[in-house]
Amino acid sequence: GAAALAAAPRTPPGRLGLPHDSLIRKLGAMDRTRLRATFDEVAELYDRARPGYPRAVLDDLIALAGLERRSRVVEIGPGTGQATVPLAERGLDVTAVELGESLSEVAARNLARFDHVDVVRADFESWEPPRRDFDAVVAFTAFHWLDPATRVERCARLLRRGGSLAVVKTQHVTPEGGDPFFAEVQDAYVRSGEARAAPIDPDDVPDLAPELGVGGWFEQPEVRRYVWEEEYDADSYVAVLDTYSGHRAMPPEVRGELYREVRELIGGRRIRKAYLAILHVARRRS
Repeated sequence: GAAALAAAPRTPPGRLGLPHDSLIRKLGAMDRTRLRATFDEVAELYDRARPGYPRAVLDDLIALAGLERRSRVVEIGPGTGQATVPLAERGLDVTAVELGESLSEVAARNLARFDHVDVVRADFESWEPPRRDFDAVVAFTAFHWLDPATRVERCARLLRRGGSLAVVKTQHVTPEGGDPFFAEVQDAYVRSGEARAAPIDPDDVPDLAPELGVGGWFEQPEVRRYVWEEEYDADSYVAVLDTYSGHRAMPPEVRGELYREVRELIGGRRIRKAYLAILHVARRRS
């Protein structure tokens, strides 16, 4: 959903938001595989805690990609269906390829009412699709987990000519006027052995347009940015933290103490967490 934000362990991914793509690039295949598998440990919590995406992101994706009812779409790493459900509600034929056994089971349950959605449990990077003429390949907060050396070409090879690759990159950000909680909580992270995270201005987060142009597979992408806030109390905020790969990778006693401090700092108030989504839609060259 709307902003899967990984908070990072002692390995590179950035704590307040998703692992920065440049840092994820530096992870070896084993580290990427290990971290991305952590989501499956908490599939039911992931389903309850992760927010969805703003309607405008889905509407703009469909418009920019030229999709219609029954357009054939592959979704990479749907999780439990945070974006798959609204895609299905718009009438798209979706093949959702999910690595995690538990996540795919929850996704299948959430999508059972749609006869035009197929949840496939597989690793997208080795998946052999039944066809290679899809109208779109989409990834919501999942593209960064794929091998940087091959992900653009792999997506391109699944598309018909003129088909679209749509990638939504998400990031926790600290816009002007944002909640001071995220500066206040840094001391707790330092005590847990993490580096202090600097504020992230939404305008400073780079898009993926340069990467999507590599290899000449795609036209110059259309790029759109969206900033929004979600509110959390102490319980719901700790719940969403507990779905982030970086927190999942912490030693249990360190994670538990961090969550105790986070709860104490929030107390009885509600905090506002700001999210940035960057939508990229690139047409495959004909």
